[in-house]
Amino acid sequence: MHHLVETQQFDRASLRKLFDLATILETKRDDSLHGKILASLFFEPSTRTRFSFESAMYRLGGHVITAENAAEASSATKGETLEDTIRVMNHYADVIVIRSPEAGAAERAAAISEVPVINAGDGAGQHPTQALLDLYTIEREIGHIDGVHVAIIGDLRYGRAARSLAYLLSKYNDIKLTLVSSPELAMGADIKAHLDEHGVKYTETESLKDTMPEADVIYQTRVQKERFPSKEEYERFKGGYIIDRTMADSMKEGGIIIHPLPRVGEIMPEVDDSPHAVYFKQVGYGLIVRMAILSTLMNPQRNS
Repeated sequence: MHHLVETQQFDRASLRKLFDLATILETKRDDSLHGKILASLFFEPSTRTRFSFESAMYRLGGHVITAENAAEASSATKGETLEDTIRVMNHYADVIVIRSPEAGAAERAAAISEVPVINAGDGAGQHPTQALLDLYTIEREIGHIDGVHVAIIGDLRYGRAARSLAYLLSKYNDIKLTLVSSPELAMGADIKAHLDEHGVKYTETESLKDTMPEADVIYQTRVQKERFPSKEEYERFKGGYIIDRTMADSMKEGGIIIHPLPRVGEIMPEVDDSPHAVYFKQVGYGLIVRMAILSTLMNPQRNS
């Protein structure tokens, strides 16, 4: 694997290697990428993804050059194409982490890049590294992935992290998915066809309250304001699914609540000290998973 564009690139064996490496890297720094340069090319805002990749690169002994607002602070404002930007960055960096509002942008970048390209989110398409850290969180906190019941909540139409996680879960056995959303924000037909093809049992419901006591994992997501065609349509769905402390307390023992973050009101602050709430712990898992991703792509022989 030279580029990381979508979660379908992984099988269970490669996921196992990645997760084992992440666990090894949890308690130590590593100079294996000394002298290497990461280009952080973000055409959309980011806190966790950008900082965690940059922190991961530093912890592996590498260096970072960054465009945190590339949509306004790069030659894209002059009309430069994405392809030309990537060709230029190939002369400056050893790996490119790219986020774009356009679905398919990472694939376009990877098609012409000689250095590894990592998809840090492409519009309503995919966010593979988020899904990888979500899956790692499930394994670390639940203890296994086979047989888990995962409820994915909220904006399943535009939520790229939810789409990517569904692809990864389909690689495991006896997975049960509950998709909780309004009909207008339901999971896309392409994902449901993939789940059907891989024999994943899933149900669709509008009831979060009924789902909370049943699931092992509650994957809450925000309504993707930036993806809606109008502010009025976004306002219709904002606040549709909110987890408060009473709902969190209704979960089964050992059940967890995760979230790709940022949250914008869909998990109340009173939930933060619940034993089920692991979404801030999840951020820490994200750092070591991204360390493992960089190490795997840039040191393939070492991590084979």
